[in-house]
Amino acid sequence: MKSPRSKPPAGAPVLAPAKPRPGFPASLASFSPGALTGLAGSPSRPKVAAVAQLSRPVGLGLDSSAVRQAMLTRLAAQGLEHAAVLGALGAVERHRFVDSALVNQAYEDTSLPIGLGQTISKPSVVARMLALLLEGREAPLGRVLEIGTGCGYQAALLGLLAREVYSIERLQALHERARTNLLGLRLHHLHLILGDGMLGYPRGAQYDGIIAAAAGDAIPDAWIDQLAPGGRLVAPMGSGRQSLVVIDKTESACVRTVLESVHFVPLKSGIA
Repeated sequence: MKSPRSKPPAGAPVLAPAKPRPGFPASLASFSPGALTGLAGSPSRPKVAAVAQLSRPVGLGLDSSAVRQAMLTRLAAQGLEHAAVLGALGAVERHRFVDSALVNQAYEDTSLPIGLGQTISKPSVVARMLALLLEGREAPLGRVLEIGTGCGYQAALLGLLAREVYSIERLQALHERARTNLLGLRLHHLHLILGDGMLGYPRGAQYDGIIAAAAGDAIPDAWIDQLAPGGRLVAPMGSGRQSLVVIDKTESACVRTVLESVHFVPLKSGIA
C-alpha cells in the first residue's frame, strides 16, 4: 500500500499529477466501472438484483449487507430502476463515510452531519441525481466532475459509474477526511482535488458529466464551459427555494430542465 501524499500548504490547490493519477491506494471487491457496461437504460428488477450481488464488502464493525439491501428495496419501491445506480449503492458501504456515533442511521433515508456545517445527502437524493446523470446514457460514463467531495460517499459511487472522476472540495478538512474514507477502495481513476469548486477543474475538462452537491443562485459559467457537447450537468440551484436542475449541452445550445424542490448547503467560493 502506498503512503498518502504529504499535506499541502494551507490554501494551496492540490493539482492532479500526470495520468494515471491514483489519488490513494485502493478495493471495492470485484466491482469495477467495466462491470456496468450495458446496464443503463430501462433495466429490469432481476438485473438490479444481479448487479447488487457484484460486491459484498465486509463492514467495519457492522454487517451492513442486510440494511443496505433494505435501503435498495426502499429506493426501488420509490421508483428507482436504474440498475447501475442501484448496483453502486449496493456496493458502497455508506456507514464508512459517517461518524461512528451515526453508523446505525447510515442506511436510513436521511441526511447526516459530516462536520463544518456540511452533510452527506439522503440516499434517495444521491440516487435521484446519479440516475439523472446517467438517464438515457450508456454506463459507465467517460469523464465526470463532482463539485463538493464532502465525506467522499458520492465520489465512491461515481467511481463505479464513470471511467474517470475528478472530485473537488473547498474545505481542506473535508478533503482530507474524504481521502481517509477512500483509502480502502481501489479506485485509481478517482482524483481528489482541493480547490474552488465554483471554478470547476479546467485541467480535467471537458466532462461528459458534472454533478454538484451545493446550490448557488446560478450555475457557474465555468461549469458550462467545461461540459462537453453531449454532456449533462445535474445540480441544485437557488438561494432560498432550491430546485434540481439538469442541463444538457449540445454543439449549439444548452437545454435546461428544472425539476423538484431540494435542499442543499450553499455553494461558496474560495478554499478554507
